[in-house]
Amino acid sequence: MPTYEYRCTSCGAEMEIFHSMTEDARTKCPECGDEALIRLISAGGGVLFKGSGFYETDYRSDSYKAGEKAAKKSSSSSDSSSSSSD
Repeated sequence: MPTYEYRCTSCGAEMEIFHSMTEDARTKCPECGDEALIRLISAGGGVLFKGSGFYETDYRSDSYKAGEKAAKKSSSSSDSSSSSSD
C-alpha cells in the first residue's frame, strides 16, 4: 500500500497516511476534524537495488572487460589447438 501526504487547509497540519490506491482520498483532518484535508503531490519513494549481482555484472569496468576478452581468446585458441591434434 502506498503512503500519501496530506495537508489540512484549516489547521495546517501535515501528515502521511497509508491507504489503498483504489480508496478515495481522505478529506477529514484527524487533528481538527474539519473537512479540509487535501492530498499533496510528493516525490515518491526511491528505487533501491540491493543484493549481489546487479551492479557487478551490468556495469563492469573497462579493465575488467578487457581481461575477460583476453581470457576468452586464450581459452578459444587452446581449445582449437587441442581439437586439431586429435
